[in-house]
Amino acid sequence: MLHSFNPLGDRTPRRLSAATRELAARYLSGEIGSTLRSAPQAAGDEPCPVQLRRLAAEAETALSPDERLAGAARWLEATFHRFPGTDRPSVSHVTADFRHAVTGGLAGLEADIAAGRRANPEGAPFYDELAACIGAMRLWVERYRAELAERLEESPFFPRIAAALTQVPERPPRDFFEAVQSLWLFWTFQRLAGNWSGLGRIDELLGPFLDADLEAGRLDLGEAREILACFWIKGTEWITGRRVAGGDAQFYQNVILAGTGRDGREVCNRVTMLIFDIVEELHISDFPLGVRLSRKSPPPLLRRVAELQSRGGGIVSIYNEEVVIAALVKFGYPEKEACDFTNDGCWETLIPGETAFSYCPFDALQVWQDVFFADCNYPDFESLFAAYSAALRRRLEQVCAGCSGSFNAPDRTAPTPLLSLLMPSCIRSGRPYNRRGAKYNVVALHAGGLPDVANSFTAVRKLVYEDECCTLNELRGILLRDFGGDERLRRMFERCAVWYGNDDEAADAMLARVVSGFAAAAAEFRERDGLLHPAGISTFGREVEFAPSRLATPFGRRAHDYLSGNLAPSPGTDRNGPGAVVKSCCRNDFTQIPNGCPLDLRFDAAALASPSGVAMLEGLLKSFIGLGGYYLQVDAVSREMLVDAKAHPERYPNLAVRISGWSARFATLETAWQDMVIARSIQGAEAG
Repeated sequence: MLHSFNPLGDRTPRRLSAATRELAARYLSGEIGSTLRSAPQAAGDEPCPVQLRRLAAEAETALSPDERLAGAARWLEATFHRFPGTDRPSVSHVTADFRHAVTGGLAGLEADIAAGRRANPEGAPFYDELAACIGAMRLWVERYRAELAERLEESPFFPRIAAALTQVPERPPRDFFEAVQSLWLFWTFQRLAGNWSGLGRIDELLGPFLDADLEAGRLDLGEAREILACFWIKGTEWITGRRVAGGDAQFYQNVILAGTGRDGREVCNRVTMLIFDIVEELHISDFPLGVRLSRKSPPPLLRRVAELQSRGGGIVSIYNEEVVIAALVKFGYPEKEACDFTNDGCWETLIPGETAFSYCPFDALQVWQDVFFADCNYPDFESLFAAYSAALRRRLEQVCAGCSGSFNAPDRTAPTPLLSLLMPSCIRSGRPYNRRGAKYNVVALHAGGLPDVANSFTAVRKLVYEDECCTLNELRGILLRDFGGDERLRRMFERCAVWYGNDDEAADAMLARVVSGFAAAAAEFRERDGLLHPAGISTFGREVEFAPSRLATPFGRRAHDYLSGNLAPSPGTDRNGPGAVVKSCCRNDFTQIPNGCPLDLRFDAAALASPSGVAMLEGLLKSFIGLGGYYLQVDAVSREMLVDAKAHPERYPNLAVRISGWSARFATLETAWQDMVIARSIQGAEAG
């Protein structure tokens, strides 16, 4: 059993009941995840809705007397990104429109289908599949109703759940509890089918229900917190403790909080703050929180975000919504839709319920190295940069050609009808998610390693073209030999210039040129073959994947080292603190990068464990927003604890670290990923 929720130290007030904390400990220890079982097998050519009905009919209800909500998704295959009972991949990197589903209910979705049939009679087979999905969900919910009727006296929570299920998810919720229960059922049912959707802006959805209940005296904040805590706890039912590349919490179930609402007003409300309370106390990392901030955000919101980030785990990140909205509008989205942005369940930005999303990543440093080590003479620095720019454009051309068939699958057995049901644009178009039924079909172009490209350019310009310390061929030879074991020579290269991340105008200008060059090249491919291609900058932990093919770099890194993550400086190259990193990053124009660009900052946890540490972090968040950053991921770590956790994982079952768009329990990361995180943490410790 888990004894401490936060290995970095529990400085959190205990607001939740002992029973709720006990329930959380059981889930987080993997006790519930150990009960996952394999689904019944589908026939090879069986349409998806037939198998979905079988899953709904045979799924374990898992009703527990200790839980305030009903609903579970316990098919083992779902945790492996598969449609249970089949070998078909499921769908992630998406955020369905749960707001529309919850506020209209199944009856409302049924009305949408009827309207779609009238507008698109040729889509009758598709609408039949959607209707079958509704039938499957009704069957699933009816099983809970029947079991609750037989077990009402077993739990003080069962009568309330049973009463709620007479209303939701069939019809719109009448109060806060029904709204939370309905949201849980819609979200969990798509998980039952193996899909991994983000949740979107749930404080905007649930806040008005809570306000109405509080005003009417039907509910108090303490009970509302307990209800939401049950939602958060049940969302960890897939914890198994198994070791996988990205950890056992990478299910793309991000939540977006606060920011400007559809009515133009600040969304931050009591639900926002209750969620912060729950995450702070239980340290659940399975629902990463992306908080939309701006220069107009309420000061208490900014302070609360800093407090949570100081607790470690990397669970809370921030979007600078003014920059994000400007980037989306610049790309071509209507402003009203851009203002409602969420993420895709990871951190990439999109329009919820209207977007089929994927992305194509590539290593820009590999492009640079292919150019640099080519048998070519670059007489001056500009000829080298021009050759890289041309190669980058060719690489983007290849990427776009390779994904031209995306979201155009002919297979009717693809497991997307249920997802299409939760995407209003698919219902309107009469086409499924996997046949470009969404309003926006997006395959983003994501470059990794751009800080390493910039540092490489800075080093070559200094060593070859300015100081003439060596010729181009001599430098190539040194790097191909991985410095030949000459540590003195490697250190000389490492110290030959100031690198990105130190608030140095020349180094930062080089990165800005590299980023702008990528953005301009990507803009040439904005729309191809019916697909939108917004630019993004990311690695998503691919530093591990990129390393084997990378050679030594002219800024003093050995072959196969783990280098920059996302737009963070390469480990060890930033020496002037986190404020300098923020200033360096924000010298870029992020309205050119509509799909997003994270900056990762890591601090020694001890530096943030005091009120002054939290105040410092709050000031840093303000600077990031004021200077025009896009997206910031902050983590507080202890390098010593990470090293010990690698050797003794059993001591740290709930030690969470930020990877990219998700946080992972460190003990469940594969060894190479653990090494990458430890290497990153050195940077954070120096920055702290």
